[in-house]
Amino acid sequence: FINTDPERARELVVEFADFTRYSFRRHGDFTTLAEELRCIDRYLLLERARFGDRVQVSLRIAPEVLSTVIPFLSLQPLVENAIQHGIRDNMIADGFIRVTAHAENGRVIFEIMDNGDIPASRIEEMNAALRDYGSAQNFGIGMRNVDSRIRMFFKGDYGLSYQKRGEFTVAHIEIPVLEEDRYV
Repeated sequence: FINTDPERARELVVEFADFTRYSFRRHGDFTTLAEELRCIDRYLLLERARFGDRVQVSLRIAPEVLSTVIPFLSLQPLVENAIQHGIRDNMIADGFIRVTAHAENGRVIFEIMDNGDIPASRIEEMNAALRDYGSAQNFGIGMRNVDSRIRMFFKGDYGLSYQKRGEFTVAHIEIPVLEEDRYV
């Protein structure tokens, strides 16, 4: 874009700076879903500049969960993973990502779905690696970090898991509903 559209290049650099500032912030372990979604939006803006119309994104967020407290950078790495490994590395057609969040039975359920061509056997390996760090060498530390932080902060049966649903790979997180003023 620097040569073809300098104004667009400038806008992207500003977005990248905002994304980087959020990623490196140092005030607390928690943020709100609304803040994390702003970070995801900046990240997706940059990826759309790379991939153009080849990646479509759908957000389905229940308004009542926007103020939910979540561990800082717990969803953005999953969206990044969906683009990098689910779509870019395994793209057989145009990429599609859906991010959903809703409350159910005192929990907030987040799902990041992509249509990357990942086999069900790989999903099983990914889930095993989340639970046993020695079980798989070929698994990103980012996903382990997301899962371990959720489990550390919330205990119980909360955390990250992967599923295969038809053509979609789904990163699934459940956390308890928390009040904003208690953590952020």
